[in-house]
Amino acid sequence: MGKIKTKYVCQECGYISLKWMGKCPECHSWESFVEEFVEKNKSGKGISTASSQKPVQLKNIKIEVENRFSTSNGELNRVLGGGIVIGSLVLVGGDPGIGKSTLLIQVASNVGEKGLKVLYMSGEESLKQIKMRADRLNIDNENLYIVSENNLEYISKYIEEINPNLLIIDSIQTVYNPDITSAPGSVSQVREGTAMLMKLSKQLGIATFIVGHVTKTGSIAGPKVLEHMVDTVLYFEGEKHNIYRVLRAVKNRFGSTNEIGIFEMTNNGLEEVLNPSHLFLAHRPKEVAGSVVVASIEGTRPVLIEIQALISSTNFGTPRRMATGIDYNRVVMLMAVLEKKIGLQLQAQDGYVNVVGGIQLSEPAVDLAIVAAIASSFRSKVIDHQTIIFGEVGLTGEVRSVNHAEKRINEAVKMGFKTCVIPKGNLSGLPKFNDIEIIGVENVYEALDIVLGGRSIG
Repeated sequence: MGKIKTKYVCQECGYISLKWMGKCPECHSWESFVEEFVEKNKSGKGISTASSQKPVQLKNIKIEVENRFSTSNGELNRVLGGGIVIGSLVLVGGDPGIGKSTLLIQVASNVGEKGLKVLYMSGEESLKQIKMRADRLNIDNENLYIVSENNLEYISKYIEEINPNLLIIDSIQTVYNPDITSAPGSVSQVREGTAMLMKLSKQLGIATFIVGHVTKTGSIAGPKVLEHMVDTVLYFEGEKHNIYRVLRAVKNRFGSTNEIGIFEMTNNGLEEVLNPSHLFLAHRPKEVAGSVVVASIEGTRPVLIEIQALISSTNFGTPRRMATGIDYNRVVMLMAVLEKKIGLQLQAQDGYVNVVGGIQLSEPAVDLAIVAAIASSFRSKVIDHQTIIFGEVGLTGEVRSVNHAEKRINEAVKMGFKTCVIPKGNLSGLPKFNDIEIIGVENVYEALDIVLGGRSIG
């Protein structure tokens, strides 16, 4: 029998130490080290380095188009880059109860209806629980096989017996390899389990979806290497009490990153939202100060989203700043630009900025819309509801050009907007638009002078 030694592994970042420590020197987490056992061979030698692979000249490597099959879900196909790639490994993360299992069992049913075999493995629910969910979603497919198991050895046998086209593991934190002494969900188990599934996927040509739990900060639980190992990482976002969900690709070796898909949670499961701009603007109030529409690019898709701001007098010595759906530090910086360059007296005002619909905006092209919404609320002046704004704002108050201006304007035309305020640098090269007036601005002062021409309501 081999010699058994112990090691201590940080459950947050995977850092390995020979002795227990209270604080991880890598990620600075407290009380995160767990003892694990390591068994070495008698020979003391590691894994053999012999390989059948030989170096190949770059010019001799032939590129083949990835073989894909459709999920019958347009939004998911968009996020994946055109469908599921055979032999790919996809990680799906999201908060508990957000709809990950619902989405995947719907995908399993859609793929099974095409005559392809699907193996759905759950380590969290019994067969009866999965059947109850399937009945609620009106799913009954003879090509869909369900297994309630979390031992990787048995899972491997089931995969070899059924030889599915699609494998779903729900979730990776519940499965374990009996050869590893640590508990399920530990760094070692998650890493080795993912490595085994990746090997099976590549060797047998099985497309595999694995569900990953998330931490309280919203990142995938377990070692960061987990996201590096897989081909695609999808995050399922949204509030449990809101009917809308956003599926976002943050890594995709076979398609565009930062692509999003919009879904609506209904009694019949998740349904596609084909026109997200209409969704986000459906209940937009008119003739209200502090509301403006921005054209944002999510992946390759232009989306029109309402941004709201509320500026009110503070009751404390230090004014309060809050931001939902947008970076807090960005909002603070833009308010400072308004104070310094425009002269708005915001130092005694509480400021609240909200992106309607629960979506997260990270691109700088939304800066000008945030500035306009804050100024509109402060001056109690209405921005015309048929006006759309986008542009990046610098610290000197200049408005900088952004990418995909034509796509953004086309989406605004489609939704019936009549005026579009954009950076002046984006005017060159734009085609002529007959149904919308394009106004280019060089700085924040010009932009506010144009959009705040509405009537005062204060």
